[in-house]
Amino acid sequence: MIDLTTTTALDVARRVNARQLSAVEVTKAALEQIQRLDDSLNAFITVTDAQALDAAEAVDRAIKGGKTFPLAGVPLAVKDSFHTAGVRTTAGSKALADFVPKDDANAVARLKAAGCVLVGKSSMHEFAYGFTSQNAHFGDCKNPWDSTRIPGGSSGGNAVALATGMALAALGGDTGGSIRMPAALCGVVGLKVTYGRVSRHGGIPLSWSMDTVGPMTRTVADAAALLGVLAGHDPKDPASSQLPVPEGLNPLVGNAKGVRIGIPHQHFLETMEPDVANAIEAALQVLKDAGATLIDVPFPSIDPVRGAHRAIIFSEASAAHEPLIRDQAQGAKLSDEVRSSFVAGFFITATQYLAAQQARRRIIAEYRNLWNRFDVLVTPTTPIVATPIGATTVTLNGEEHPLVRAFLDHTLPFNLTGQPGLSVPCGFSKTGLPIGLQLVGRPFDELLLLRVGAAFEAATDWHKKTPPVARRPVG
Repeated sequence: MIDLTTTTALDVARRVNARQLSAVEVTKAALEQIQRLDDSLNAFITVTDAQALDAAEAVDRAIKGGKTFPLAGVPLAVKDSFHTAGVRTTAGSKALADFVPKDDANAVARLKAAGCVLVGKSSMHEFAYGFTSQNAHFGDCKNPWDSTRIPGGSSGGNAVALATGMALAALGGDTGGSIRMPAALCGVVGLKVTYGRVSRHGGIPLSWSMDTVGPMTRTVADAAALLGVLAGHDPKDPASSQLPVPEGLNPLVGNAKGVRIGIPHQHFLETMEPDVANAIEAALQVLKDAGATLIDVPFPSIDPVRGAHRAIIFSEASAAHEPLIRDQAQGAKLSDEVRSSFVAGFFITATQYLAAQQARRRIIAEYRNLWNRFDVLVTPTTPIVATPIGATTVTLNGEEHPLVRAFLDHTLPFNLTGQPGLSVPCGFSKTGLPIGLQLVGRPFDELLLLRVGAAFEAATDWHKKTPPVARRPVG
């Protein structure tokens, strides 16, 4: 039986295409890992056992007939906010517990056509409106490195599934850090794409002007291969870009030589847990040794970003789900946390929303000028490691901070500006919890981020670490 904790999506695809391994074998290995671990970790809301085996058999038949697939037989977890034909899509809420879409989301359809096998719909924060993946309806998703701690959110189930070999590829959504943060807290790779790079059609929205769809994987090369499948114009998504998919994603060549790395001490590096600070310092040295040039850069205040992001996301989330919120029977099915957030959006005036969008344009222009000085910005993905389930605050530098600020302030600025961001594993705390390194680039320059990320990965082995709970028992 193949061990999915020690292989990659690309390696599986190569072996399945070469008929050295069958898609059915790989799918059974994933389903067995889910059966063994998911009761304790709660990575999935729905497991698609029968459909997965049928899909795997179809991939094997096609390969026997002479066809090949870029992601042949790769077990896929899909965040439960994306439509999946014939499989319920709950968005982590009892309000949608019985919703079964007729069609796949564009991104899901592309991954299936590339040979991926859907093994389940992954756990998430209700309506993606949170960062912990604690869920009052379907149970809390738990970090595989320490099950008393959060995996991050809202795409938490994806990160748990990848870290433990329950899947080798995952489809997530990122509106404020929902791909990058759980990737960092669980020790996997997460790519937030440029706004418009991947179609959002068939995804249950949170914020139409900041939602992005992207891959989560165990390696940077796998993330690049998934992006090559996912990217491209979709007429059903009006924000979908017509720019061509970049060449060089598969096979991906890591290279950091001559890349100017911006280091923003202000805001991003001022307040971190000591273990995170040590890991980031070591990671910067790795990039320097790989040929990058390190440049200290002043960074503007985060305060305008916080205000604009909050006003926009609250307004747009409430507008997107207004019929559900105002329906007394359906609204009663929402958790108190999410209902209060939805209702809060109704109190933001049109004037405040427009002012936030005007501030956003100024911030985008300001950030664009910053990138004239460097090519890639490097920050911690989060300044802290995974926190205990139920915690609401954290102490940094002797001061108590709301958990939402500690976790999201490093990621949400780039949802506001629409820029791409990549989180890669870069170390562990003394307590054995993963730490993530965030690389941020210019709009539509995902290829550079992935090349730098792959160069970092080639010089380290953090991405090869596996939670003890994921390892198969001997005998």
